[in-house]
Amino acid sequence: MTCLSIRSMFSPVLVLLLVTPAGVCQDAGRAVEEKLLLRLRLTPEAASNFARLALNCINKEYPNKPEHVMNDERDLQSPQALHPAFYGCFDWHSSVHGHWMLVRLLRTFPDLPEAAEIRAALHQNLSAQNIRAEVTYLDQPGRKSFERMYGWAWLLKLAEETQAWDDPDARQWSKNLTPLARAICRRYLDFLPRQTYPIRTGVHPNTAFGVAFALDYARAAGNKELEKLLVERALAYYERDEACPASWEPGGEDFFSPCLMEADLMRRVLLPHRFQKWFAQFLPEIDKGTPRALLQSAIVSDRSDPKIVHLDGLNLSRAWCMIGIASSFPEAHPTRRNLVESAVRHAESTLGHIASGHYEGEHWLGSFAIFMLSQAKQLHER
Repeated sequence: MTCLSIRSMFSPVLVLLLVTPAGVCQDAGRAVEEKLLLRLRLTPEAASNFARLALNCINKEYPNKPEHVMNDERDLQSPQALHPAFYGCFDWHSSVHGHWMLVRLLRTFPDLPEAAEIRAALHQNLSAQNIRAEVTYLDQPGRKSFERMYGWAWLLKLAEETQAWDDPDARQWSKNLTPLARAICRRYLDFLPRQTYPIRTGVHPNTAFGVAFALDYARAAGNKELEKLLVERALAYYERDEACPASWEPGGEDFFSPCLMEADLMRRVLLPHRFQKWFAQFLPEIDKGTPRALLQSAIVSDRSDPKIVHLDGLNLSRAWCMIGIASSFPEAHPTRRNLVESAVRHAESTLGHIASGHYEGEHWLGSFAIFMLSQAKQLHER
């Protein structure tokens, strides 16, 4: 697949500066926001192209980068033998969010040309037997920190997606995934009370990301024990934070913004009026268009490099965080306007390059794009 197959679905965005009389500010602001968010509309044609990216990798065993502690010679096994559900897409977590993306696309567009192929692949990989094997793997010695918390978070997002869809196949996948979701929940309940300090990195171990997705799941699943712990830890880690050093971003291999990911978690935890006050202290210069390093999209110089291409993921995850944060502000608020405009710039800078022809990015970036586009759709429909 060439990059044009997806690029053509997303034409460039012209970001408009809003200058209006006070009496019509809110209506005009809404109109500009709607116009911008419409540029991030997912079409059936683009959904089909994204589905092909995941279908091309969820059963592609090699190349593979296992996060694997070997306890003895019996652990010298192939990726598929170790992980019969999630062995493809280069690594376990990418396989998990590739499966999430297929469920989300099929749920959004049930009549995709790839629908039958998607259902067959999900039936094969998310079988009860395969998921039991994944739980068995987690329960072996040396696996306490396996995929903590990035892979954990995406597994719960997959479980949340299947649980929310009233479809016979999805109900079966949800039932099959339940033992693994429970095992991951137990790991959160065990680990977070012992994690004294949050991990503020821009890559996989980022605590705010792991807590945010888990909180979405806990609320959707009605898991009050997990929800209570996640909220408590989020407040303990982040409630007193001020003046996040956003001018230091991005790091050269980031796919998360530490500042924005933290804020996107806190808007889930705090009531809107409290969050707005917290955010004004956390990133106080946003309404002035600074720091520019945070509001401008990252430059991706080499999409064949597995670390540099992380910056495409950064552009997409920044966009979804900005959209989520914007949802906590009134429509006419300058913070909301600035964040939505920046989110669209970030998204458009990368959407045309996801199908780049390089597996380094193609095996995972589609999931980031679909989550971001789903967030944009939710904000547009509010």
